Amino acid sequence: MVDEPAKYPWSSYHANALGADDLLITMHVLYSDLGQTVEQRLVNYRGLFGHHISVKQIESIRDATNKSWVLGNDFFKQKIENELGIRVTPKSKGGDRRSALYKKQDKIN
Repeated sequence: MVDEPAKYPWSSYHANALGADDLLITMHVLYSDLGQTVEQRLVNYRGLFGHHISVKQIESIRDATNKSWVLGNDFFKQKIENELGIRVTPKSKGGDRRSALYKKQDKIN
């Protein structure tokens, strides 16, 4: 998309980080918690965007989004799976069918 939030024309970043007037943006309770004054909120909101997301994190987000999987640590995924009663992570691929271990297991079954 863009390398900086301010470059995205439809982002609320302009209002929340730069103080631009936007009739479509209303102050969220979490945004108001960023500071006592307008200036504090602007500075603290900009601070949320002070680092870039790693390529690995971006790939994880895309993968989870495109495949409708839950994104989070194993504890979180298990909790969601238990709550919903459905699988929220991909199944394993089944391993290397050429390996000696796989062939041995196949003979047992």
